[in-house]
Amino acid sequence: WLAEFADEGDFAQVHRAVSPTNPAQRKSLVKVKSRRRGDQTHVLCHSSERVAKDRAIRDKQEARLTTDLERLKARIDKGRLAQPVKIGEAIGRLRERYPRVARYWRIDCQADSKGLTVELDQGRHERAAALDGCYLLKTDRTDLEAEEVWRCYSLLTMVEAAFRSLKSPLAERPIFHQLERRVETHIFLALLAYHLLIAIETTLRRQGCHSSWASLRQKLGSHQIATIVLPTSSGATLRIRKCSTPEPEHREIYRLLDLPEKIIDPVRSWSETPV
Repeated sequence: WLAEFADEGDFAQVHRAVSPTNPAQRKSLVKVKSRRRGDQTHVLCHSSERVAKDRAIRDKQEARLTTDLERLKARIDKGRLAQPVKIGEAIGRLRERYPRVARYWRIDCQADSKGLTVELDQGRHERAAALDGCYLLKTDRTDLEAEEVWRCYSLLTMVEAAFRSLKSPLAERPIFHQLERRVETHIFLALLAYHLLIAIETTLRRQGCHSSWASLRQKLGSHQIATIVLPTSSGATLRIRKCSTPEPEHREIYRLLDLPEKIIDPVRSWSETPV
């Protein structure tokens, strides 16, 4: 697909509306085009926001690779690593550790000179840099246009983000699926989480609040539940479990969602063991 990505003629820009409450918002520029091969649709995508991300990841990996190569070269020069087999294994481990960038470097060790030679493949490196921000989507749906496929892909990332929002607070990570029914349960929970979060965002949007779920979580993060521990002179301990006093922005979110401001009613418990 290198030639297709290089040809910008057929790319069409995806229209991405900004938030009504933030007209100065800047959306990343996304361009797409589709190609059909047999019963599959391939959508070539280019994101301006992803360009900087891909470049930063590659630069970071290259910096680490070159540092480790210098260390390996120093070990070879000082004679601490002399056997060709061991040197080859060390080079192989570096290629496995940095597969994203190691393919753009020629790394070799001559048995006679016992010296490590490292050379950047400039042509491959430049081609990789030209593909920053590019990615490929593939689907068996032949009835969708390129922009529709891209929006379905974006929708899936939102579903995954919604599921992650539930997995971490519920301490469900990590999840390793061994049975098909568990995979189906995973998908069901992901869709359920997505519907819950979309329902929250839709309820707020209908009342003029366009905050995302991430923003809501950040704002509500300071409204917490705490346990107050009060030891007594008799040796018993009183524990009071209660929520903190909601701030004005918390009250506004609860009002829009028609939720009570109090997360839980205070719970008191006694313990005879002193703290």
